[in-house]
Amino acid sequence: MKKIAILGASGQIAQHVVDMLAERGDTEMTLFLRDVRKLSRDIPDNARVIEGDVHDTAKLRDAVSGQDVVYANLAGDVDAQAAAIITVMKDAGSRKLIFCTTLGIYDEVPGQFGSWNNREIGEYLPPYRKAADLVEASGLDYVVLRPAWLTDADEVTYETTERHEPFKGTEISRKSVAALVVNLAETTGALGNRNIGINKPNTGGDKPAFM
Repeated sequence: MKKIAILGASGQIAQHVVDMLAERGDTEMTLFLRDVRKLSRDIPDNARVIEGDVHDTAKLRDAVSGQDVVYANLAGDVDAQAAAIITVMKDAGSRKLIFCTTLGIYDEVPGQFGSWNNREIGEYLPPYRKAADLVEASGLDYVVLRPAWLTDADEVTYETTERHEPFKGTEISRKSVAALVVNLAETTGALGNRNIGINKPNTGGDKPAFM
């Protein structure tokens, strides 16, 4: 039985993950979120819900204890939240962490799109960079995800780049990011301490097509 904790379970990517794992007989989910009313679906039979904030140590410990994988897709003070998650996971003996950040935190996006991306979201990048640095230094078995600009397209198609490679593409569907999260969560071995950019193939350009 695979046990997966989803932190920030009401987020749009996270809810795709919940949909993909719902009703699986070999999977148990713990959905951690501030308000259960924000879930876009009924609570699956293979899930339990904990309402709480990542900074609530007792509730976070309840969510991550005994889990095979912890998936975090959060907003706001992501660096402080990453620090809290790492501390509680290590104390609880949980080892695998999938942590979602964003593209551009390493100035890895080339060309005109990179310049445009920095103008659009540059002020928001430092906390995500710090969060990624904390995860990489944590001693946990981790994957850091860096998605391109997100769309609601009903498709699963993606390619990836590694930590020191130039980022590809400009956009990616939330459903595609969720599919990668599920694939990683179902990995039987180590996550391998990877830092992955994810984009839809053949979406190069000066900015996302929907902008």
